[in-house]
Amino acid sequence: MNRKTCLALLLVTSLAACGGDDPISVSAPVGINLKAEEGDVKDNNVISLEKGITTESGNPWGAFITDVEDQLGGPPADIKLSKLELSLAASSEGVTQLSEVFDGSVDVQFVMNDTGNFFAVADVAIDANTTGRTIALSPSFDFGDYAATDLDKLLNGSFKVVLGATAEAGFKALKAKGELQLTFTFAAYE
Repeated sequence: MNRKTCLALLLVTSLAACGGDDPISVSAPVGINLKAEEGDVKDNNVISLEKGITTESGNPWGAFITDVEDQLGGPPADIKLSKLELSLAASSEGVTQLSEVFDGSVDVQFVMNDTGNFFAVADVAIDANTTGRTIALSPSFDFGDYAATDLDKLLNGSFKVVLGATAEAGFKALKAKGELQLTFTFAAYE
């Protein structure tokens, strides 16, 4: 075996031993339930809804972080947002599609408790041509953006999920109740 072949074999063996790009843990769906009503529409026709990440039944965010830290003996090197969907529940009143609630950009951010620092998570554009009750958002979440205090707050679940969007022009007049859910799926890496 020549020197190049030995080096190539060593490199392949080393990469295989590192586990590749497979996550060490994938979260159960982390659902955040929100409600959009006429009173949530501000003068500039913007809706802003927020809820703590740990407030939902079973605290799936906390369970995910605990599982990762138990496996690693500490925090992960990286967390990625694998998927985020926004859904309008059938139990909503006066609206049957997301385009009846929103018209324009829908942005999701994490806002850290105490520091008030905010971090982009995902976005999507909704307009009159958007059909249906569920839409996937484009992730922009970057674990590398979090440092020091904000990283501790992220890992401890000490932050709010904030959805900000432009309301569809007639939403306020409908006196509707949009039962919304953001469903996150995260993956952690060594």
